[in-house]
Amino acid sequence: MSLYTGRPSGLIGKQIAGYRIERVIGRGGMAVVYRAKDLRLDRTVALKLIAPERAADDTFRRRFTYESRVAAAIDHPHIVPIFEAGETDGVLYIAMRYVSGLDLRAMLDREGPLPVPTALRIATQVASALDAAHEHDLVHRDVKPGNILVAAGTDSDHPEHVYLTDFGLTKKSLSLSGFTAAGEFVGTLDYMAPEQISGRPVDGRCDLYSLACVVYECLAGGPPFQRDEDVALLWAHQYDQPPRLTERLPGIAPAAADVMAKGLAKIPEDRYGSCLDFVAALRVATGHGVGRGAHPPSQVDAGPLGVSGIPAPPPEPPAWARPVFRGPPGGP
Repeated sequence: MSLYTGRPSGLIGKQIAGYRIERVIGRGGMAVVYRAKDLRLDRTVALKLIAPERAADDTFRRRFTYESRVAAAIDHPHIVPIFEAGETDGVLYIAMRYVSGLDLRAMLDREGPLPVPTALRIATQVASALDAAHEHDLVHRDVKPGNILVAAGTDSDHPEHVYLTDFGLTKKSLSLSGFTAAGEFVGTLDYMAPEQISGRPVDGRCDLYSLACVVYECLAGGPPFQRDEDVALLWAHQYDQPPRLTERLPGIAPAAADVMAKGLAKIPEDRYGSCLDFVAALRVATGHGVGRGAHPPSQVDAGPLGVSGIPAPPPEPPAWARPVFRGPPGGP
């Protein structure tokens, strides 16, 4: 019998795969995220349950298992750690670190446009996470404010600690298009790259475009393209030029508008080579650069992925990132 009862709240208080569900903390078209208690280790986790119809799709299940393993192996301070993934009673689940705090969507809704230094601090951390994923041939495909968690930082110099979440669940690997096998979009229209919309092959520059849309919204108070109809929004991403950042934010340096225009280029080859390159250019253009002679963010914030464009060997996953992948009861 399926664990799903028709309503997400119907599972509160129930135990699933060693987790006791406490409350709903997020939901989407194909999954619900709960705060749950890990009864084995007595810790709070975020538990995502995938819709049962997805578990019945063999292709999706194989991709879920593979990409969850890849995502779990990425040891990066700005990617939400994955503890465990598996299947129970016909439902795919994934357990992740529970992050206390707002997501960027709630933060923007509450505070409106962010000060430039705040937006750049957040963007740098997200860019570092994305570049790390790209080094593992994983493209996020759904970079949006709702997938960026903003927790309290360590001190006044680092007031926010940002986590990028929602890897390894609905995305295909590097070089495949932005559609699922059923022809559905993966992504959110306000932040979706032109090549993703058209079904062309995508790589990390797809995420760079989405990140540029998010940063644009952080600074200007809204995404670059705002249309009443979804079809018009899809058209705009593919064919319309975005308003220059200086039109929405007159006080910003013109050079920052040039950087944003390059990040939002229609052709992937016309964008920056990495997400951190984009943010580094924006920091310099806004006068918040790292200073003459210092390493740019792409060299100091990229974690174990090497410097000066030379990738290091993929790291062994740390102990906490070795999930236990469990099949259905009675399986191998």
